Amino acid sequence: MAAPRRLKPLSRVAVSGGTHGNEMSGIYLAKHWLRDPTELQRSSFTVTPFLGNLRAIEKCVRYVGQDLNRTFTTEFLSSVEAEDEPYEVGRAREINQTYGPKDSIQAFDFMFDLHNTTANMGTCLIVDSEESLLPMHMCHYIQTHHMLSPCPIYLYKMPGEETYSIDSVAKAGLALELGPQPQGVVRADLFAQMRALMACALDFIELFNKGSVCPAFEIEAYKITGRMDYPRYPDGEISAMVHPKLQDKDFLPLNPGDPIFQTFSGEEILYEGDATIYPAFINEAAYYEKKVAFAKLEKRTFSVPSLQRE
Repeated sequence: MAAPRRLKPLSRVAVSGGTHGNEMSGIYLAKHWLRDPTELQRSSFTVTPFLGNLRAIEKCVRYVGQDLNRTFTTEFLSSVEAEDEPYEVGRAREINQTYGPKDSIQAFDFMFDLHNTTANMGTCLIVDSEESLLPMHMCHYIQTHHMLSPCPIYLYKMPGEETYSIDSVAKAGLALELGPQPQGVVRADLFAQMRALMACALDFIELFNKGSVCPAFEIEAYKITGRMDYPRYPDGEISAMVHPKLQDKDFLPLNPGDPIFQTFSGEEILYEGDATIYPAFINEAAYYEKKVAFAKLEKRTFSVPSLQRE
C-alpha cells in the first residue's frame, strides 16, 4: 500500500460570501458570521469570513463592471491600477493581497466560496480539478457525512486553462453551489443546507489537523468538457429556449437524439453529440450573457490517494 501523501496542517481559512452580489445564501451567511463567528470556530485553525464584491452586494447585482469570479488570473492580478478599470479588477487585487498572493507561500491555506444558482444543481461541490488532493478528500468527507442530499462534484478547469476563481488565491479551495434559488432571494432551506455543508467541511479540516489519516478512495465526479450556447438568429438574438424535457435535469444523462432546445415557434432541436453527457448549470440566468445554455460534463471515476498531515 502506498504511503499517504502529506500536507502541512491548515492554520488560516477564509470564507467568501457575495463573490456575486445577488447570490444571497452566502451573503447573509457571511454577514451573520461577521456579527457572530462562534459557529466557525475550531480549535486548530482560524476562519475569516468576508464579503467578496462589496459594490455588487450593495446594488444586489451579480457585478458592477465585470464578473469578479473570472478576475483572479495573472493578467488581472498583475495589472497596474488604472482610472477607468472595472471595480472588480481593483477588488480582485485587494482580495489577492489579503488572502494570497496567489501561488505564494504566505497565501491562506484554504478558501471557501459560497454561491447560489438558478439552475437545479442541488448541493454541488465545485473543485478546479481532480488533482486538488485536499479538496477532493474534503468532498469525499462531505458526501459520506452530509446525508440530507446528494453532493455531486463539479470539476471546472478545462485543460490548459488558468484557475480564475476567487478561491484560487488560497493554497486550496472549494466552492459550494446551491440551487435552484432566484437571484436576489434568500431561501431558508438552501441557507440551512449551506450552513450545514460549511460545518461539515470545517469538521473535516479539524480532523485532518489533529492527525486523522484520510484513506485512499475512488470517487465519481463530473468534469467539464465544453459549453453549449443557445441557437441564435443571424443578428445574435437567441432563437430557442431550453427544452422542457431538459429543464431541471442537471447531472442527469443527456443522450444523442434527446431534445435540448425548443424554438419560439415550437420546434424541437435535438442533441447531436456522439456520446452521452451530463449537463449542469442548465438555463442559469447569469449565463445568458456568457452565451452558455448549459455546461457539458462527462461523468468519471477518479482514484484519490491517501492523505495525512505532516
